[in-house]
Amino acid sequence: MLSQPSVPLPTTPASTPPDPTRTVARDWRRVYARRLAVTDAIVLIWIVFGTQLFWFDFDQETTSVGFDMTRVVVNYTVISITLIVAWLVTLRIFGTREYRVVGSGNAEYRLIADASIRLFGIIAIIAFLVKLDLARGYFLLAFPLGILVLLLSRWMWRQWLSVQRAHGRYASLVLLVGSADSAEHIAKELTRNTDAGYRVVGACVPTGKVGGTLGDTGIPVSGTVDTVLEAISVTGADTIIITSSDELTPVRVRELSWSLEPGRQHLIVAPSLTDVGGPRIHTRPVAGLPLIHVETPRYEGRKRFSKRAFDILGSGLILLVASPILLVVALLVKFTSPGPVLYRQERIGLNGEPFNMLKFRSMRVNADAELATLLAQQGTSDRPLFKVQNDPRLTRVGATLRKFSLDEFPQLINVFRGDMSLVGPRPQREGEVALYDSAAKRRLIVQPGMTGLWQVSGRSALSWEDAIRLDLYYVENWSLTGDVIILWRTIRAVVAPGKEAH
Repeated sequence: MLSQPSVPLPTTPASTPPDPTRTVARDWRRVYARRLAVTDAIVLIWIVFGTQLFWFDFDQETTSVGFDMTRVVVNYTVISITLIVAWLVTLRIFGTREYRVVGSGNAEYRLIADASIRLFGIIAIIAFLVKLDLARGYFLLAFPLGILVLLLSRWMWRQWLSVQRAHGRYASLVLLVGSADSAEHIAKELTRNTDAGYRVVGACVPTGKVGGTLGDTGIPVSGTVDTVLEAISVTGADTIIITSSDELTPVRVRELSWSLEPGRQHLIVAPSLTDVGGPRIHTRPVAGLPLIHVETPRYEGRKRFSKRAFDILGSGLILLVASPILLVVALLVKFTSPGPVLYRQERIGLNGEPFNMLKFRSMRVNADAELATLLAQQGTSDRPLFKVQNDPRLTRVGATLRKFSLDEFPQLINVFRGDMSLVGPRPQREGEVALYDSAAKRRLIVQPGMTGLWQVSGRSALSWEDAIRLDLYYVENWSLTGDVIILWRTIRAVVAPGKEAH
């Protein structure tokens, strides 16, 4: 058993009113799941009965089921009700409303699509076996519409949940257990990513003294690794995250898991891995040991072909559709400042190979010659992110082009030619690449992109450290679905650029 506390922990006075945030934290999983269930039901009733009304008008359409003399007439209203109930049950079985998948990541959306596709596959098989004559139009219309509106409703709920979690609500209350360094690292990551739904309320570290804080995070130290159970009671935590295992033997970890309240308190073990996405991680239990396999990222074969095909089709289509806008921008650049319309600059691309990147000119001619002086004046010449604040070199329309990223559109030609990709780490100058450390050099193992993960996560407001962290996450966990999501977020950032865009 875990030993008794060596340091007395403060207790909450009986007269202190209950913390409403703590109550919500305990109940939010069921509350939120019920709200999702109600919304799912409303969506499916609307879509399925709407499809029935659209396809059959107000006719009391029927079909038949069975064989020869034993066929039974069935009203489509009965079929619609059965379909709605079966769809809701399938969404429940597939865990689409589980707290582990809602709020962040793609698992929630993937499970909804997977559950719906499997349901309709089962319905098609059953209809074939029992000779149920379903109207194909009714069936094929309700299916995609139902998935799309379900995904839209979940996305809307996610925006609401994100706001709630940014204020510390509708999140798991976390107690970190492990070494001070590992606990501080996990605390910073969870604080940075509030959408994940984990709010750190305390930490138990080997040398921790009650009343202190965990590094510079401001998170209170609630005890030592020997006083975890008491710290749970004081902090009201419902989730324990073990950040390192050296301080806790396997026997003590097992006993700690046994002591937690089933269904309300949860145990999570955080391995010493960062910026590794789910597709690369595989858990394999061997002799009672939960071994974690981490695949090395590979960019070849099918993955390389699919990304290149996506780039060719995407860039070609955007060039075709946006050509009138490009013509207008070119005329504005031409007639508002002297110099060429397009600006060519050498950037470093895949595997360190240089190429000429195209942009609409947004600065006066020979602006590059002034860059070193401006960087030295603002004290950033030694950082591999050459950004000049309040840049005096911009032309009359240059600031607007930069704010809405219109100057970047000629890079679609680079994408079509194969110098760049639609999504990837932004290509940098040779001088910036020369300042890379060994970690930053991993940006060069994939094709540079017009937009990337750090561009849609803060644009110019991010530090170099945060920017490289996001780029490395993209490099380590690339997927075509991720590219589509980044492109969607890029469109939103271009339409509503915000104050951080320069």
